[in-house]
Amino acid sequence: MSDAYVVGVDMIKFGRFPDRTVPQIGAQAALMALDDCGLTIKDMEALYCGNLGQAAGMVGQRILQEIGQTGIPVINVSNACATGATAFREGWAAVKAGLYDLVLCVGVEQMGKGLLGGAGGGSGISREGLLGSGTMPSVFAEAGLEHSRKYGTTFAQFAKVSVKNHHHSTLNPKAMYQIETPLEVVMNAEMISYPNTKLMCSVNVDGSAAAIIASEKKARELGLMKRAVKVRASVLTSDPWQERDLVMPDVNSCTRLAAKKAYEMAGLGADDIDLVELHDCFATAEILHYENLGLCGPGEAGRMIDTGEVALGGRIPVNVSGGLLSKGHPLGATGIANIYEVATHLRGEGGKRQVEGARIGMTHVIGLGSACGIHILEKA
Repeated sequence: MSDAYVVGVDMIKFGRFPDRTVPQIGAQAALMALDDCGLTIKDMEALYCGNLGQAAGMVGQRILQEIGQTGIPVINVSNACATGATAFREGWAAVKAGLYDLVLCVGVEQMGKGLLGGAGGGSGISREGLLGSGTMPSVFAEAGLEHSRKYGTTFAQFAKVSVKNHHHSTLNPKAMYQIETPLEVVMNAEMISYPNTKLMCSVNVDGSAAAIIASEKKARELGLMKRAVKVRASVLTSDPWQERDLVMPDVNSCTRLAAKKAYEMAGLGADDIDLVELHDCFATAEILHYENLGLCGPGEAGRMIDTGEVALGGRIPVNVSGGLLSKGHPLGATGIANIYEVATHLRGEGGKRQVEGARIGMTHVIGLGSACGIHILEKA
């Protein structure tokens, strides 16, 4: 099987664009990724498009109506917050298998303001007997408090995640917000679901990101290896069955499984990773995923944030983009936006936020339901 490389990748500046359509936003990122490697839509052999809000709306085909209808196959995917990562993985798998030499992967989402996860589910009293505890802030608040019960993780340690990621975002011109949020500001913000305040919740934004994946043969033929990024591992998991209380969603197991498989596929360990873009949908989630991804041992995540190991300049920088907390979280785009961020550092093009000497990076997303996508990328 051929090795697969990211040869072009980009994302738009995340924000809110009420005067634009989903295909228009997606088309912008697609053209930016094509420009990044000097190719056109006529060079692409397939399009893999991830979008959640218009999952039945043939978004991929509508993007081609914006940038050029060449008759290529279009595969539209929807997989909760792992949608973009799933679209990328499908493109990777097709190139890896030798089906295509060049594919375009796009993730795009247009979102409103307000709460996610509060709709659907039928009528009557919810099975957990607690109105509202099925919403995402409550799910991740409960998971964070369970970590506190087991390991003594404090409100301040969770809040420091937001301080770190908001600081990182001031170095990222494509982040939605680029403002400092001191610890006392984060802790005194409006409480959404303890211990997550408003500034510890991810930002609903509009956004898109795109990547061009090439076979090694094609990348060399086109002279694109100098800035190419090798996909060392691509893994997608769902929740394994286990004996546990099914009242509240499990936000950990599918990540642990995906991380194990990704390290095995890449032939690497957590100590080999130079930077990580992980799914900080809430500040509590980031703390949990330090341990789920093997970046530290059980119960050590609080120390990681206290000592600055996960900040820019630390041992293993996490969410140098600003993360979902500050860069923003357009659901279908996040997985590919994470790949853009890591690839940017591996290319040495991170500017003020560059992780020095970065050669291997990891991206991680999780959509409850559940789906976890992990990619390990290496400088070619």
